[in-house]
Amino acid sequence: MKIATFNINNVNRRLDNLLEWLDEAKPDVVCLQELKARDIQFPQTALANAGYGAVWRGEPSWNGVAILARGAEPVLTADELPGDPEDRQARYIEAAVSGVVIACLYAPNGNPQPGPKFDYKLAWGERLLAHAAELLDSGLPVVIAGDFNIVPEPRDIYVTTSYKDNALVQPAPRAQFARLLEQGWTDALRKLYPDATLYTFWDYMRNRWERDAGLRLDHFLISRKLVKQLRSGSVDRQVRGREGASDHAPVWIELDV
Repeated sequence: MKIATFNINNVNRRLDNLLEWLDEAKPDVVCLQELKARDIQFPQTALANAGYGAVWRGEPSWNGVAILARGAEPVLTADELPGDPEDRQARYIEAAVSGVVIACLYAPNGNPQPGPKFDYKLAWGERLLAHAAELLDSGLPVVIAGDFNIVPEPRDIYVTTSYKDNALVQPAPRAQFARLLEQGWTDALRKLYPDATLYTFWDYMRNRWERDAGLRLDHFLISRKLVKQLRSGSVDRQVRGREGASDHAPVWIELDV
């Protein structure tokens, strides 16, 4: 099973980019973030014509998440992160696909920090930790994938001081990511590439793509049952360089399930 995550940064504006990549890469499951579309604006028909069933939760102008499955219909299990019934931001969706639980997330950015947006980021991270523990305790094969908006370690960002005050690199969210690993989750890309420099995001500003001034924000956490089944994975960097591209590249792993 080839599982991908892709912050598409406006699914309708970049639909041609998405369909081109789906045709090339042929992932079995895709987690999409930043749909930036209402539920009724989600391009269900175009994706169905490309061979993908989908579940999604949209939000006008911001956020939005979806799970696609090639030749199948994902079975929706949750469309919000538990823990705060007042939180209506579309940042989490969960579905079963071919016996694997797929959790797709778009974590809060948290900027500017300090401030209420950073506080929300940390509170959301605590809710994720609680729900992730429940998923792990279920004993099911689970993949948590998406844009975590956390740079886990200094080696996951290009050498710079311009991000020193950015929420993405602060000690508190990094500690939350480390606590996820301590629960028993495995960072799949780091498992595959323990020493490599890996970036998944390049800001549009200051020629960061051209300079390869990137960050690793998009991650796969896999449950214990799946670690021995992890076969391969990579970042489809070339997609980031195409006309009209998202500022994120698709990332994928392959599991022997």
